[in-house]
Amino acid sequence: MDLIVSRAEGHWTLRAATRSWRCAIGKGGVRHDKREGDGATPIGCWPLRRLFYRPDRETCPETALPRRALQAGDGWCDDPRAAYYNKLISLPDPASHERLWRDDALYDLLVVLGYNDAPAVAGAGSAIFLHVARDDYGPTEGCVALAKQDLRALLETVGPEDRLCVEGES
Repeated sequence: MDLIVSRAEGHWTLRAATRSWRCAIGKGGVRHDKREGDGATPIGCWPLRRLFYRPDRETCPETALPRRALQAGDGWCDDPRAAYYNKLISLPDPASHERLWRDDALYDLLVVLGYNDAPAVAGAGSAIFLHVARDDYGPTEGCVALAKQDLRALLETVGPEDRLCVEGES
């Protein structure tokens, strides 16, 4: 099943089969030519690779996706010079990275999208996730974000054969 992210009625939505939910995208809009640090959400279709969840705040969701509990030392490398660019890392690490164990709730549920990972191209963008949205659906750094209850509902219906497809603005 393709999960379609598109702009409708003045805001971004994610459609899956017969359901749709409001979502947030990157502060840089959507782009075909995604670059590291531009804040854009990449246009295209990306496989759902794996679910991480924050075990001190969330129970493990029901899903057919591979899943793992986040650990306090988990990070994601966003340094194009590193050999492990756009991969899960253990912190501390000298390369530029994102902490996955955050103070806010945005990464309490986090689905890794298969963007720029087969293989990763340095500088083409990293850490593109489907995660929990801010209460006001404020923009992300390039990810797609849903309200926590909507993300939980979606997780029950998806598996590794599914893709998240981001469409350009019409």
